[in-house]
Amino acid sequence: MLVVIIVVSVLFAAAAFAAVYRIIRGPSLLDRVIASDVLVATVMCAIGAEMAVNRHTDGLPVLLALAMFAIVGSVSVARFMSKQDDA
Repeated sequence: MLVVIIVVSVLFAAAAFAAVYRIIRGPSLLDRVIASDVLVATVMCAIGAEMAVNRHTDGLPVLLALAMFAIVGSVSVARFMSKQDDA
C-alpha cells in the first residue's frame, strides 16, 4: 500500500506542477483559467485521496469550499470573456 501512496503522490505533484507551469506560461487568459481549474481539481483529488487513506472526513468542508471556488471562478471568467468578445 505504501508504494501505491508514493506513486499517487508523485502523480498528483506532477499534475500540480504542470498546471502551475501552464498558469505561468499560458499564452492566453483561457489557458490560465483552465490550468487553475485543473490545479484546484488536483488539490481536491489529493485531499480526497488523503482522506481515503487515513479514513477520516475532516477535509470535507475544505473540499466543498474548493468546489465552490472553482465553480464561481469559472463562471465569472466565462462571463467576463463573453462580455469582452461583444466589445
